[in-house]
Amino acid sequence: MAASTMPLPILSIEPSQRRTNSSLERELVLVIEKNRWNKLILARADQLGITDWWLTSGCIAQSVWNVACGREIDAGILDYDLIYYDSDTSWEAEDVVIRKARSLFADLPIEVQVRNQARVPLWYQAKFGIPFGTVMRASDGIDRFPCATVAVGVKRLEEQFEIYSPFGLASLFDGHLRPNKALPIREVYEAKTDRWRREWPHLSFERW
Repeated sequence: MAASTMPLPILSIEPSQRRTNSSLERELVLVIEKNRWNKLILARADQLGITDWWLTSGCIAQSVWNVACGREIDAGILDYDLIYYDSDTSWEAEDVVIRKARSLFADLPIEVQVRNQARVPLWYQAKFGIPFGTVMRASDGIDRFPCATVAVGVKRLEEQFEIYSPFGLASLFDGHLRPNKALPIREVYEAKTDRWRREWPHLSFERW
């Protein structure tokens, strides 16, 4: 699924019964803008000198869930994942970007995790016992998240947002956790969804 581009949000959130994919994308941007840490990361990320990147995973999905259950917008979010793609898979090249990010976001009281997706195949099999597969772009990492519901990436380029959601956004806004079996990592899916359901009890759950 190709990334779609959304202008800066100007519309109010539409009732759920009238949701279309484009209205869900507008609603997602509105929620993201409410979380000031997401907003600041998206505004600054281009200063890292990387072009193929996404803010993704928990900080996006959990902002949505917090709004759904009336919590503080950043409650329960452990870290903010900024993934990117660079064909240079050396640890030294990734470390340069990580150190830049550490400096760029030093004033924020959150953890921003920056990872080059091209390096994931180098360590993934040792950690999980299976190969990750070839990576050609940052979104390849999103395609292989163990939970399809949180497989959403967002970036801001000047006055527009880009949204990448290979499995759509309906499950995210419905609070329904679905597995993504692109990789056979059932235990990872179960561990993540167990924590999420404890933190956000309104979430429903689909078994692997």
